[in-house]
Amino acid sequence: MSSQLNYDVLVLNQNYEPLNICQARRAIILLFNGKAELVENGRGHISTTSTVIDLPSVIRLFYMVKKPIMRRKLTRREVFERDRYTCQYCGRQTRDLTLDHVMPRFKGGKHTWDNIVSACISCNHRKAARTPSEAGMKLHQIPAAPPLNPYHIFYHHLRSKQEWQKFIPASDKWLKGEFF
Repeated sequence: MSSQLNYDVLVLNQNYEPLNICQARRAIILLFNGKAELVENGRGHISTTSTVIDLPSVIRLFYMVKKPIMRRKLTRREVFERDRYTCQYCGRQTRDLTLDHVMPRFKGGKHTWDNIVSACISCNHRKAARTPSEAGMKLHQIPAAPPLNPYHIFYHHLRSKQEWQKFIPASDKWLKGEFF
């Protein structure tokens, strides 16, 4: 039963806008306290000694929560996804990538979105501690921070949670790989 309470649940704001993801345990507490309503039951039921409880997949809060726009964290996975798991020097698509600082850090390059790209191991070794022009290599695209999208945290769950798709804007485009 405890594993069922650890499932992810989509939390919608009062206006049905995706707000957050919580565990089923927290969602059930919000439902029992009258702070939310069950929108989708995609997980089945839990039986207690006195009642049967629907395990929620999507809940909606009865009150409006103001959500600040969150900036994307600069992580390896986010950089690889921005670059679509493609080496930015040779154009080879692979899951075996490294991060490369376009302007090497020891030459004053920063650890920022516009200075980091995905590179295959051979291209990263070939470039070494030089700039692309010094190494005689060319970038396929200029690195930049991904566009702000308040829904990006939900996209990674869409393949396994089809019942969420109707609540996440542009989920169909993400599933087709049309944008990051």
